[in-house]
Amino acid sequence: MGVKKKKEMQVAALTICHQDLESLRSFADVEGKNLASLLLHCVQLTDGVSQICYIKQIAPLLEKEDKNGMCDPIIRSCLDILAGIYLSLSLKNPLKKVLASSLNGLPEFFLTEAIHSFTCRLQEELNTTDLCSYRKVIDNISSCLENFNLGRASVNNLLENVLHFLQKSLIEILEENRKLTGNHIAQTQLMNDLLVGIRVSVTLVQKVQGFQGNLWKASSSPIWQSMCGLLSIFTNFVSDDDLLQTIQSTSGLAIILFIKIMFDPPEKIPGLISSLLLRSVDCVSIPEWFMSSCRNLCCAEIPESALLFLCQGTLAMLDWQNGSMGPCGEALLLDTVHVLFSLSSRIKESTLEMFLSRILASWTSSAVCVLESSSPSLKNSLNGNSSIVERLLEYVYTHWEHPLDALRHQTKIIFKNLLQMHRLTIERADLVTDRFFWELTVSLLQLEWHVKGKYTCLGCLVECTGIEHILTVDKTIPSQILEVMGEQSLVPYASDLLETMFKNHKTHLKSQAVDSTWIDQLHETWISPLLFILCEGNLDQKSNVIDHYLPKLLNCSPESLSYMVKILQTSADAKTGSCNSRGALGALMACLRTARAHGHLQSATDTWGSLVSSARIKQGLVHQHCQVRIDTLGLLCESNRSTEIVSTEEMQLIQFFITYNLNNQSPGVRQQICSLLKKLFCRIQESSQVLYKLEQSMSKHEPENELPKQHPSVSLQQYKNFMSSICNSLFEALFPGSSYPTRFSALTILGSIAEVFPVQEGGIQTVYQLSHDIDAGRFQAVMECFTSTFEDVKILAFALLMKLTKTVVQFQDSEKLQGLFQAALELSTSTKPHDCVTASYLLNFLIWQDALPSSLSADLQTQQVAYGDGDKLASVVERNTLMVIKCLLENLEEEISQAENSLLQAAASCPMYGRVHCVTGALQKLPLNSLQLVSEWRPVVEKLLLLSYRLSAVVSPVIQSSSPEGLIPMDTDSESASRLQMILNEIQPRDTNDYFSQVKIVKEHDSFDLEDLNANMPDIDTSVEIKGKEGKTCDVTAQMVLVCCWRSMKEVALLLGTLCQLLPMQSVPESSDGLLTVEQVRDVGDYFKQHLLQSRHRGAFELAYTGFVKLTEILSRCPNVSLQKLPEQWLWNVLEEIKCSDPSSKLCATRRSAGIPFYIQALLASEPKKGKMDLLKITMKELMSLARPTEDSQSTVPQVHALNILRALYRDTRLRENIIPYVTDGAKAAILGFTSPVWAVRNSSTLLFSTLITRIFGVKRGSDELSKKNRLTGREFFSRFPELYPFLLKQLEAVANTVDSDTGELNRHPSMFLLLLVLGRLYPSPMDGTSSALSMAPFVPFIMRCGGSPVYRSREMAARALVPFVMVDQIPNTIRTLLARLPNCTDQCFRQNHIHGTLLQVFHLLQAYSDSKHRMNSDFQQELTDVTVCTKAKLWLAKRQNPCLVTRAVYIDILFLLTCCLDKPAKGNQPVLESLGFWEEISRIITGSELITGFPYTFTVPGLPQYLQSLTKLAIAAVWAVTAKAGEQTRNVPISFSQLLESTFSEVRLLTLEALLERFSAAASGLAEKGLPPLLHNMGEKFLMLAMKEKHPECFCKILKILHCMDPREWLPQTEYCVHLTPKEFLIWTMDIASTERSEIRSVALRLASKVVAHHTQTREENRDSMAPELKQWVQLVVSSCEDHLPPESRLAAAEVLASITPYFLTNPHPIIGLQDTLALWRCVFTLLQSEEQAIRDAAAEIVTTALSQENTSQSTEFAFCQVDASIALALAVAVLCDLLQQWDQLAPGLPILLRWLLGENDDLVVCAESTCQVEEDYLFEKADVNLWAETLVSVRYLYKHLSWLLSKSSWRPPGPETLPHLQRTVSEQYHLLSQVFRELPPTAEFLKTVEFTRLRIQKERTLACLRLLAFLEGKEGEDTQVLSASDSPPEASQLTLPRAETAC
Repeated sequence: MGVKKKKEMQVAALTICHQDLESLRSFADVEGKNLASLLLHCVQLTDGVSQICYIKQIAPLLEKEDKNGMCDPIIRSCLDILAGIYLSLSLKNPLKKVLASSLNGLPEFFLTEAIHSFTCRLQEELNTTDLCSYRKVIDNISSCLENFNLGRASVNNLLENVLHFLQKSLIEILEENRKLTGNHIAQTQLMNDLLVGIRVSVTLVQKVQGFQGNLWKASSSPIWQSMCGLLSIFTNFVSDDDLLQTIQSTSGLAIILFIKIMFDPPEKIPGLISSLLLRSVDCVSIPEWFMSSCRNLCCAEIPESALLFLCQGTLAMLDWQNGSMGPCGEALLLDTVHVLFSLSSRIKESTLEMFLSRILASWTSSAVCVLESSSPSLKNSLNGNSSIVERLLEYVYTHWEHPLDALRHQTKIIFKNLLQMHRLTIERADLVTDRFFWELTVSLLQLEWHVKGKYTCLGCLVECTGIEHILTVDKTIPSQILEVMGEQSLVPYASDLLETMFKNHKTHLKSQAVDSTWIDQLHETWISPLLFILCEGNLDQKSNVIDHYLPKLLNCSPESLSYMVKILQTSADAKTGSCNSRGALGALMACLRTARAHGHLQSATDTWGSLVSSARIKQGLVHQHCQVRIDTLGLLCESNRSTEIVSTEEMQLIQFFITYNLNNQSPGVRQQICSLLKKLFCRIQESSQVLYKLEQSMSKHEPENELPKQHPSVSLQQYKNFMSSICNSLFEALFPGSSYPTRFSALTILGSIAEVFPVQEGGIQTVYQLSHDIDAGRFQAVMECFTSTFEDVKILAFALLMKLTKTVVQFQDSEKLQGLFQAALELSTSTKPHDCVTASYLLNFLIWQDALPSSLSADLQTQQVAYGDGDKLASVVERNTLMVIKCLLENLEEEISQAENSLLQAAASCPMYGRVHCVTGALQKLPLNSLQLVSEWRPVVEKLLLLSYRLSAVVSPVIQSSSPEGLIPMDTDSESASRLQMILNEIQPRDTNDYFSQVKIVKEHDSFDLEDLNANMPDIDTSVEIKGKEGKTCDVTAQMVLVCCWRSMKEVALLLGTLCQLLPMQSVPESSDGLLTVEQVRDVGDYFKQHLLQSRHRGAFELAYTGFVKLTEILSRCPNVSLQKLPEQWLWNVLEEIKCSDPSSKLCATRRSAGIPFYIQALLASEPKKGKMDLLKITMKELMSLARPTEDSQSTVPQVHALNILRALYRDTRLRENIIPYVTDGAKAAILGFTSPVWAVRNSSTLLFSTLITRIFGVKRGSDELSKKNRLTGREFFSRFPELYPFLLKQLEAVANTVDSDTGELNRHPSMFLLLLVLGRLYPSPMDGTSSALSMAPFVPFIMRCGGSPVYRSREMAARALVPFVMVDQIPNTIRTLLARLPNCTDQCFRQNHIHGTLLQVFHLLQAYSDSKHRMNSDFQQELTDVTVCTKAKLWLAKRQNPCLVTRAVYIDILFLLTCCLDKPAKGNQPVLESLGFWEEISRIITGSELITGFPYTFTVPGLPQYLQSLTKLAIAAVWAVTAKAGEQTRNVPISFSQLLESTFSEVRLLTLEALLERFSAAASGLAEKGLPPLLHNMGEKFLMLAMKEKHPECFCKILKILHCMDPREWLPQTEYCVHLTPKEFLIWTMDIASTERSEIRSVALRLASKVVAHHTQTREENRDSMAPELKQWVQLVVSSCEDHLPPESRLAAAEVLASITPYFLTNPHPIIGLQDTLALWRCVFTLLQSEEQAIRDAAAEIVTTALSQENTSQSTEFAFCQVDASIALALAVAVLCDLLQQWDQLAPGLPILLRWLLGENDDLVVCAESTCQVEEDYLFEKADVNLWAETLVSVRYLYKHLSWLLSKSSWRPPGPETLPHLQRTVSEQYHLLSQVFRELPPTAEFLKTVEFTRLRIQKERTLACLRLLAFLEGKEGEDTQVLSASDSPPEASQLTLPRAETAC
């Protein structure tokens, strides 16, 4: 909506040769009215746009000439010159089209002469022999044929010459292309020339009239011979895989076109092409010319790609309309699709797959054309039941989830055409009842909603047959689709389908409607589910529905808006929402926002404002849910009219919003806020331009159609005031201690303001200028943002300062600037990494503001040159940058010299990476391609490179050591420094490629001789002291050395990469056009190569990789051929080194090959993607050969490297689909590599396999590891990777044979795990079809046999893997088969492993069946009944007859699953389980189990915990079942809950308690339908006794939770006789637990204690005094639970407790506890509202909501009963507390407490002051205070504001200042101490002592606030006292509460 400048058109001017220019001058008349004069004026212009005007005058000028003018030599000469001009212009020059258009309008009597001129000129062009000119000539031929009559006539005249030229040019270009092999830039250009030549040949044949007769077809005709020559060339092209596929594709089109033109008779053409496609050409019967031209196609084997492109040509170049080719054409159509089907099973290259999908879509379109007038036999061949349609549907189902978007789009076209084809074959039959359409609909609806293809196909089906029959099948379709809107990847598909369905349904209902009731049905079907999602759906669902579906729905049905608003308005009060739910208010705001943004609401505020009140909008702006706030803001900011006036009310609301919403922790929310406000500012800017124009017209008394409600000048002044007020708020938000989100938001919005309201120029009036509101204080506030530890804030601050017109000089004196520069230099050597970033921004700021110290520029004074005004700023920046870099390099050189002497000294006092970072930062901001001081820069660049190499040489020994992190000890004292120095000398790289070969013989080296280590140790003076910057002895830790080295390497890599990327290179040596020489570029490449191949520190080689990528990208585009070929040379060298496996190789031999994969990845990723990717192909071939297992043990190292490199390449997204053809071989290598005896190979194979799983199945998108979102159907998987089918099957068979062997050895076949992992990610689909070639049935028996593995995990995986291979309808039969295999109790010999594997398979199959959609079918109950009968036959496995607890547990799990599925009565019948007597059997199992008889086992018995859990779950289910049936009678219960709770095993108790807790929680929250069952009544005594003796923490926690859910009136009176504790003693016991136990128990105990406290205060008012000690202890417990150091669970519990007791303790009109304790609880509220955790703040906001909802507080605010955000809740809490102090009449005793809050009683100022004066010790990885949300001064300002207001309005006055003497003395002392500390700080303390400086400023502001309030109390508030201004607190603070009698908060 912002103002966009129209891009100026750039047109190259036309020119003519000197001879033509002289001719024009000689022919030009004096008056300048003839054609020659016109052309002369035209060519003398240098602006192409101006020349266009002259060109357009040619035809009108010639029309004035009479017919005799055709003999005029002037006109003849001018036409000749025009022809030359036309042919000299480039193809893309607009002048060429304008000239052609003008010449098309020539009078007829000039045409002959003009054609002659053009023919002559074109002939000259065709005679050229310069290869470089061929492309220009071809372009001219193309332009002549393109809507240019003269050109086409000329080409027709020269047809023979044109054809000959095209033939010659194609041959010569191809030959030149072969000569330039390796120079891919030149080759790419030649390939494009070839492509254009073929296209022009095709266009020529199609458009030139010379081919209409038959004369040219004589064999002696030159035209015929050229045509045959071209056909022969195209035949070679289509089979040449060295050419681009677009060339091959176009050649295929040309071949078919030429055959169509050249072959006689035409009726035999379809047969000839069929024989070509089917490879059945009769070489005897075809003409000789065809045989000679197309011999390769007729006789030789042609590639699959050539056949594919011939199919494309057949479909594109033949006429399929109206069946013009007859039966032969129909046969050709069928033959073509059969060829395409055969190709689809063989082609796997992604680009060819893309071609194939397009061609298949083209075939279906051609079939639709033919079917409109076809024979019945063709209709039979192409109806829905035909084999062709089935194959096409299989293709669609296989590819509709393909990773390529374009291919998925083609499947949609194919499916759409298929439906159309079937419609044409059934003629007038009813589409709804048609069997094909019906079955297709049902099968599509049975698919899971995660299948993307389902949406597109359903959409096509709806468009074809309508929505009614789909809604007939399932009316809940709209709700189902809306449910999946929470998945981001499905949103576009789901929203498009919903739109299609909604439109179709609306049209259908409207067409059949008799009255207006149709709209109600539409709303019921579509709007009601939408409103439910908007109110109750999860966040992602609602956001996606609002963004993607709601706008489409409103566009389709604007009239539905009023219905939606009406429904939402009525429920907005009831459903206010929360932090997790938007409620109806959120839904209402979202609907209104969308409607207004899309123009469905009238723009005027008073019009749409009638739909929603201002108060409701205000509530939305501070709602607890962030998206409600965003939608409400969007309602105010967005409008479909960019010039709509912003109303006063909107401005007030937006000002209110900004006050409370800058501090938002969510990056997405901040981004939306800033974006919406920018839209608002654009509206203000654009509407202000309208107002300015309106003001001018009104001043000129011009009438206007629409007069505004107020004068434009008033609106403009309101705009200015509003923008100024906004900026005030934003600058105030940059206060000391403001959080990162606040600063980020404020700076972003200020940047938008500076951008939207630009500096006034060009007469454009601007309503606001940000620079006018900048003063020294605000400038300093922005500057201090550079000290933020977040670089985002630094970037925004720098960008804002650059946008301001006022420079730094206006606000800073030279001394201050000198201080800034010195501070930047000092920060650049800090050991804290973020300091050097600050230094970089400070230096860049000084550079761009031309504010560097004068002393720095003294040495460059003589070298300054004069510049023009336009280049002045650029030259100043360049000069300043050069000076700063020189300064930095001088310092860096000294520090490198020091590091060369002592790396420890450098790490402690002057780490060098900061200097390099500042250099890189300065270079990145400078336009290096347009430097003016080139001669000055060259030595600087040279020195920069040399210093980089020196620095790298110093730190590389650490980086390249085998284990830099592990070998350096953790030194904490300076005495260890000498030892550290010795180790640094020792850790030179010693490991070689023997690393892997030694793996198998590690046992031979079982000792380590320290003497060997010390033998070569140099003598080092152990008394070395490391001095810091200030001469203080420093402790050099290992981290300091490591970080110094690592960051130095990082910065050097980034600097070198930046230099290569930004600096211009010299085209030839000694040239003056570049800064980097070829040799320097080679050196940089060698540097990166060395460090990538030898570094062992991951951070080092990853960063070297970043720089190396920049270099390779430059080299791939470099015109210098030698540099261009460098990546290829480097690649071959490293591959050879990997293959040779030399033990002395310097290649880094770590388990992941360190930087080697990164190195090869960078080289391959830089290869142009539009080419043939030859480097990738050759590299993958080499790597695959190395990755395969071999017998040679020497190949281990190359194999590991190859596997690691392959992993990196499969992960690289830049290789895109080019890597997919190699997935199959990679998977084979990984699976086979897993069987290697060498650990390193197995490790690398596992990593590779993991990457391949991600590459094949996609990035994990859910918590479920086997979610269908990350799975493929079996057909889809094996169609994409067909070679894996036999490989996996063979491997699985080998694994299964191992399992079945008699030995049953463990880990006999290690690849079982990987095989089952792959197979487990496949799933069946109803669309898979029954193709035997890729059937999944052969895998089933092998997977079943894997279930007998001796490895537990393998049995589990086999069970999961079996599920996808069994179709849902086959699951019951498979389960029965598996159950039948289980042994009987009488069998003597059986293996428990086999039983366990079988039972696991039964369990997972049964689980899948119960979760499937078949539950809706009538057969579901019967199938499961049959399974239950089979299960009963093997019940002995669940009893003691089975000695194995593991198999017993799984069988019991199966029984439990059956009870869950079948424990519901069928229609009119008793439950299945009851009819089968199943519950009786289960009761017998339980009564005979160890739960009743006791356990003879200990925990050493395998499977005991699992068995206990399974048995307990079944027992609980049995108890609930009997209870539900028997009601009050519980005699038949197999086991009681008391028995379960008394079990000695915690597993049993825990599961029982969880089940009981679920019931008690439901009853407490009112969710239980029938309340608690009788069985659970009067259990309080039991739980109390359990609580006293339970030792298991989780069980104890559950017991406390149950007691908390129960009504204390039921169990608290029983404590005395039950556990021998009075209720008061029980409360103390509970509080003791809450004070001592771990966090979860502490939280539950706190909730329970608080509930007991509330119970006591409500029921025993007369005994409150006796409870006082306990109440005080409870208050202290709550206070301690709110402390920041505690886990979030404790603080969350405290927040919930405070919310629950608010009416009794916080807002009670008659306080129960003392004022001190009450205020302590309120202080907890403030603490929690400023917590860093969002959840805790939201819970604390609920406390404020509850407080505002009480009778005595709700009248004081407009936010009563509203869900508000923590930001405004803090202000509201302060307001309510002040109001309550008045109500309680406790202002006098409460004021000192509040003043201490204001002062900050917990801050030790003396310690703070001392810390600023000391040199603090650096703990490198110790985090400082990171301020992410809490802002001390916000609460201080709220409290100050309300106390000031309260004291000024209240009638109460203190008797005198003597009531607060101690506090006043403390404040005065603190103020004087602060003043003294500030005087002692350095001049730039805000940069050098940021943390301390900020802390002191915050304390100073708090102290000043206290001083002012105390002065007011003394009655001597003076003007000379420095105090907080009114603007120091949010202006809305006074608006938060309404007046209450005489006072307000």
